[in-house]
Amino acid sequence: MTEVAVLDYGSGNLHSAVHALSTVGAQVIVVSDCDTAMRAPALVVPGVGAFASCMAGLSALGADDMIRRRVAAGLPLLGICVGHQVLFSSGVEHGQRTAGVGVYPGTVERVPARRLPHMGWNQVWPGVGSTLFDQERRYYFVHSYAALTSADVPADATCSWTTHDGVDLIAAVEWGSVLSCQFHPEKSGQAGLALLRRWLHHVEVR
Repeated sequence: MTEVAVLDYGSGNLHSAVHALSTVGAQVIVVSDCDTAMRAPALVVPGVGAFASCMAGLSALGADDMIRRRVAAGLPLLGICVGHQVLFSSGVEHGQRTAGVGVYPGTVERVPARRLPHMGWNQVWPGVGSTLFDQERRYYFVHSYAALTSADVPADATCSWTTHDGVDLIAAVEWGSVLSCQFHPEKSGQAGLALLRRWLHHVEVR
């Protein structure tokens, strides 16, 4: 059974993430110590709320640097919702730009849609070459900000996409050892559990 650490930095519904990961067979621990998180075979970074407050929580623990070191070392990482967003270089909310972790080069910004927040079930179209999305499925989203173009991620990353109110946006990014999702797999029923199960399999066979 693979050990998966869920990072507790003061943001995110840890219970639902822990429950979903346990359901698909992970041995889950909740950690706030960066040394423990760094050593974990796999790390999950959840997140809800504002980009700036999530970054403040990460920075207070030194977890922003730890995440960069994990990615540089090729260690598995899963970012969920704002835990996905903070992996970008910056986020802009209410006209304020906040530096992110910088794993991806782009900026998270307000979705230019008439109806916000983007809340509910939406179709996700797997990117070409995706190894974690096996087919088009519906996942659960709750957000008003997102990365919007493939220029926001590394050139060799694989993006999967969704559309809200006529606006295309990045639903997930696969890049090396990193998977990050704008949606909530832990709240996406059987489709979300299937994705977490495939991610856990990839962690186990590394």
